[in-house]
Amino acid sequence: MPIVTITSDFGLTDYYAAMLKGAILSLNEQVNIVDISHNVKNYDIVQAAFVLKNAYSSFPEGTIHIISINNFYAKHKSFLAIRENGHFFIGPDNGLFSLLFDKKPESIYELDYIEKSTFPLKEVFAKAVGHITSGRPFNEVGLPIEAIEERISIQPIVSKKQIKGSIIHIDNYENVIVNINRELFEREQNKRKYAISFKRNKPLTKIRKQYYDVPVGEPLCLFNSADYLEIAINMGKAASMLGLNIDDTVQIDFL
Repeated sequence: MPIVTITSDFGLTDYYAAMLKGAILSLNEQVNIVDISHNVKNYDIVQAAFVLKNAYSSFPEGTIHIISINNFYAKHKSFLAIRENGHFFIGPDNGLFSLLFDKKPESIYELDYIEKSTFPLKEVFAKAVGHITSGRPFNEVGLPIEAIEERISIQPIVSKKQIKGSIIHIDNYENVIVNINRELFEREQNKRKYAISFKRNKPLTKIRKQYYDVPVGEPLCLFNSADYLEIAINMGKAASMLGLNIDDTVQIDFL
């Protein structure tokens, strides 16, 4: 049974997600549709890429992932079907895919787009899913193209005694995720002591393994399930309680 995931900013109160699902099922009733999230912030391709990047590898190879975020960001509207890492991806060419992948995808095709349609996503996405799930050759899904829209992601700044990162995501629990991963930290730490500083809060000098490693109400740092540095409060809301926002700086000083 083919699996199709959907990541969008449709929300849960309107009919958009249901319309898209219905169009997909009308072409193939055997499709298993999984919602990754419909609560991505409106037009926020950075958040969408982060959510999908850390979710899609948990699905079986051959899964089709639809991303519907900021589809009509420019006069030139282009939708892509991509094959990478054994998965298929369908979404707008608005820079999102450059954030989702660390390198150029192996196969990129531009999809037919019916501009006069009142809800073109229903046709363009469902048609591409129907093509892939029917077993037809993937290279017939659209016109091959060489390049995708680029969006430069913010990378940590590394020096001999410091890593300076930034907050890239705040989850539903208000845990704060930083663009510093475990591999980078361990490579630069080299067994040195360290202090993690953010805003005007007291620096943290230990990375924990679990939230309950500190008393309830106390802040902590850990590497989360995606191996990114996370700032949290045990049973609390770190973002609001510590005054942290997207793009704020988080600094690790090696002592």
